[in-house]
Order: sequence, then C-alpha cells, then structure tokens
Amino acid sequence: MSEQKPITQVPDGHTRFLTTRQKPANEKGFVGFETVWEPFQKEVEYQTPKRP
Repeated sequence: MSEQKPITQVPDGHTRFLTTRQKPANEKGFVGFETVWEPFQKEVEYQTPKRP
C-alpha cells in the first residue's frame, strides 16, 4: 500500500468577485473548497419619484 501524503494548505484564491478557501479534511481525507461570491452590483433602496 502507498502511504498517504500530509495534506498541504492551499492559500486563498482572490479574484474580483470570487474568493475560494480550502476546507479542512474530513475523516476520509477529502479536502474541498468553499466559494464566496461578492455582489456584482449594489442595491439601493427604492424612492418614489417626485410628482410632476
């Protein structure tokens, strides 16, 4: 059998609207990634227009 290598920590990945982070390994040794999306646009509270 082959020996398992120790899991290396991957640095966070940053782009304009996306950040990826490495999750901790589970009992089977699977390491996943979580994805955090930043909003593409800002939401502004609606204001009713002035009457003519």
